Amino acid sequence: MIRTWRLDDSRQTLVLGTRRGSLAEVIYWGARLPDDEDIDALYPAHAIDVTGGMLDRNPSLSICPEAARTFPGQPGLVIHHADGAPMLPKFRFRTAEQDEGRLVLTFRDTTGMLTYTATFSIDGHARVIEAHARLECAEPMRLHWLAAPVLPAPQLSDEVIDFSGRWCGEFRMNRTPWSPGIRCRENRTGRTGHEHFPGLIIPGRGTTNTQGDAWAFHYGWSGGHKMLAEELPDGRRQIQFGHAAGTETQVQTTFETAPLYVVFSDDGISGCAAAFQRCLRDRIVTWPKPEAPRPVHYNCWEAVYFDHNLPDLKDIATRAAALGAERFVLDDGWFRGRDDDASALGDWVIDSRKHPGGLMPLITHVRGLGMSFGLWFEPEMATPDSDLLRARPDWALGDADQTLGRGQMTLDMAREDVRAHLYDRIAAILSENAIDYIKWDHNRVLPVPDAAQTRGSYALIDRLRAAFPHVEIESCASGGGRIDFGILSRAHRVWLSDSNDALERLRIQHNAAIFLPGAVTGSHVGPRKSHTSGRMSDIRFRAWVAAQRHMGFEMDPRELTDEEAQALTGVTAWWKANRNWMCRADILRLDSPDANIIAEQQLAEDGGRFVVFAGQAGTLRQIAPRPLRLTRLCLGAMYRIDLVNRGDVSRLSRGRPLLKTGAATLSGQYLMNHGLILPWAFPETMWVVEGTRL
Repeated sequence: MIRTWRLDDSRQTLVLGTRRGSLAEVIYWGARLPDDEDIDALYPAHAIDVTGGMLDRNPSLSICPEAARTFPGQPGLVIHHADGAPMLPKFRFRTAEQDEGRLVLTFRDTTGMLTYTATFSIDGHARVIEAHARLECAEPMRLHWLAAPVLPAPQLSDEVIDFSGRWCGEFRMNRTPWSPGIRCRENRTGRTGHEHFPGLIIPGRGTTNTQGDAWAFHYGWSGGHKMLAEELPDGRRQIQFGHAAGTETQVQTTFETAPLYVVFSDDGISGCAAAFQRCLRDRIVTWPKPEAPRPVHYNCWEAVYFDHNLPDLKDIATRAAALGAERFVLDDGWFRGRDDDASALGDWVIDSRKHPGGLMPLITHVRGLGMSFGLWFEPEMATPDSDLLRARPDWALGDADQTLGRGQMTLDMAREDVRAHLYDRIAAILSENAIDYIKWDHNRVLPVPDAAQTRGSYALIDRLRAAFPHVEIESCASGGGRIDFGILSRAHRVWLSDSNDALERLRIQHNAAIFLPGAVTGSHVGPRKSHTSGRMSDIRFRAWVAAQRHMGFEMDPRELTDEEAQALTGVTAWWKANRNWMCRADILRLDSPDANIIAEQQLAEDGGRFVVFAGQAGTLRQIAPRPLRLTRLCLGAMYRIDLVNRGDVSRLSRGRPLLKTGAATLSGQYLMNHGLILPWAFPETMWVVEGTRL
């Protein structure tokens, strides 16, 4: 007997099937099928042949491939009895529950020891499928590996794209050709990590940013993950995501994966990006004030570091407000004994030397300028030189002789008493002061990976959010070290990178937008000379790069010349005038004809307006810029386009391209097939083009 089920949105269809009660498998995932497609016929239609040297029947590439079924690849479950004896389950169909956009399939092991449940849901607005797996055990067992529901990878694909990085160099894209065997990425640092972002893209042959088929994956978990992209000997391909192997360190009776978010796009990688952006912005992030504009952000870290004094901070706040800032964040250094990064972390008591009247004198000044106030914490960490660890050394996670990171240790967040202590200290600060924002940092990897650590951190954040629902939280981990949909179901903004170098940011933001909308992506105007790269950059380039996302400043405003302050104020005013629609826009990566042009198009929800940011990272390969083709416009519609920053044209640009002299009216067909001609520019500059459908 064949059973089949399908889930659809306007762009994609997912079909699962089972025969004779076997564990279900995905028999189709791609472009939307006709409503009258006979999906029962797809089960035999997707079967491959058998030839010499093979088994008499191909083992199923199921949603949890079973080692006991002679599956030739990596199994979806590795589990042991409490005494360490391995278990090789064989699952049989039990029940199926399906309603609008949701499917729950339950299977039971033939011994009755294990029940496996796979849940799939599809979001018609975002066009994203969410899948997760749950395993229930009749007795406590030890889990080594449980994959979220496994999906097949396309055959007409030549490579996989995954993501790596480092501090100040996040979201680097790696392209690996398909070949027999496994591409495995495993993050064992205990947090999402700069090094291993839990995302994967599989482009079809010939796919670009704006054209062709693409399949994309994101695992929404903050505790370290494992990803497998495997090509079997028979040519089939599977994708597995789950928690890093072996990170469930205790015997338990219930195990669950995090949600796996997947999407199929028929208009390139940007189609995947738009789907993930909408899913995160509209379904996952829960905003304290959904209708409030995203405020221009000021963070004082690179202005003062640990050197806090009230007169200087007031002066800086006054200058930041004059530039257009609407939120002031006091970073590390405000608590007792915190004069460098090797001491006092974990002692969440206001330093009376630096803030003799507490925080309220500064907060009162900041709020009087029309800004809200935010504060830095790093709750999951403590330094050995702290009152906390001197009193409770047993609260540190890992061995006493472990290698420190940034001079600090990690607190054991699986302990209820640790979480209770942290809650009391943080809640007291929030209750006694008018604080609207927390920058929540996490500046080292874990000494040992443990899923319970992540669940403990989630629990603390959840408790604080329930008690202080008006407080917005930013996830920061040495910059972009903890960015994923799991933490963003609890936070509202991410600090994408500790690099405020605009040139580095241009690339980092471009790649991160495959998963992150502008509304959650913090981007700051850094100092004239970058503190992380030493590069000197013009204020206009720094400002426009920050204006691509949730705009902010992170430098000492006292260094600005009058001309620089005027330029920054102008870009900030432009961002404020456009932020409401831009924070809900789809960020679409454009196919640039020159590798030195990193370009994107932010398209409004209704398609009625857009802005193109074309950043020039280096010297062009030819004399004049090549045309830049746009995407997702109405072919027959007319658009008025105009160059926002025409005043930035260099004197070496001596020709008269249309946008240099004034606005133009052009068709969507022209803009998508020929493209924009931009003026000549120096490296490290940005052109900003607005478009309006007439």
